[in-house]
Amino acid sequence: MPTPLRSLLLLLACLLCCGSALAREQTFKVNGLQVTAWWREPAPAERQPVLVFSHGLHGCDVQSRGLTEAFAAAGYLVFAPNHRDASCNGGTTPWFEGTETMFLHPEQWNESSYRNRADDIRRLIAGLYDDPRFRDHADWSRLGLVGHSLGGYTVLGLAGAWPGWKLPGVKAVLALAPYSLPYDVHRTWSGVDVPVMFQCGQNDFAITPFVAQPGGSYDSAPQPRYYVEFADAGHLAWTNQDSTDRKAILFYSLSFLNRYVRGDSAERGLIRQRPEALRLRYASELGRSDEAEPQGPAAPSD
Repeated sequence: MPTPLRSLLLLLACLLCCGSALAREQTFKVNGLQVTAWWREPAPAERQPVLVFSHGLHGCDVQSRGLTEAFAAAGYLVFAPNHRDASCNGGTTPWFEGTETMFLHPEQWNESSYRNRADDIRRLIAGLYDDPRFRDHADWSRLGLVGHSLGGYTVLGLAGAWPGWKLPGVKAVLALAPYSLPYDVHRTWSGVDVPVMFQCGQNDFAITPFVAQPGGSYDSAPQPRYYVEFADAGHLAWTNQDSTDRKAILFYSLSFLNRYVRGDSAERGLIRQRPEALRLRYASELGRSDEAEPQGPAAPSD
């Protein structure tokens, strides 16, 4: 089956089933970390690309199950660790631990700020690399990072926004409502050399304006880069705590991951505006647009 058609069929199946019928979930320990994994069943014969998901501040490994299940159903091995600040699914860190005021002062952030999260992901990957449960199924040459909120900060740092954090082998980063202001203030975006997609919500007033504004995170990130802003979506639209319809979120997410992590042919879905997308911007090998193209078919075209 031609790769673009295969990709489209997997995407449509994922959107229709929301992932749950095709993905298995298991929670276990790796290098002292609690991690939840999702994978497709039955497992494909070939090795699968890998996604590591980093949760938001006081979230947890399963906070975005609707996304992680769907990614697994689309053919990815997905791993999500519980960071030290987790407050659900086994996490016990209290909500107001005294660090939240840091977010009002991005100029005070540096490579030591929440570095434990970057270290968690390094430990996780090191532990999984030879884990007999996944050793014969994971294709570590196709590794993508996904993060929500402070998890977005984490995966952008690992992509090189903090040069000292840079994780070799990352193919692309999907940053969901990311706290990226420290990288704007310190002007460290030149360290990122992988494709990035920013996703934000119209009603996320603490994050979206700083990512989308002239000279903000999207403008500062190297190419290829993408920005999608979803109408009527708030900061938690990517999590289990929100009732937002995630079909459009999954559509853009998988179009991006399939192109840059799995290595499929370029999909026009990356540069087509769905009705749920208030703004769509891109600067990549597919072209450049300060704003979205006129509305067109949502499905990729061969």
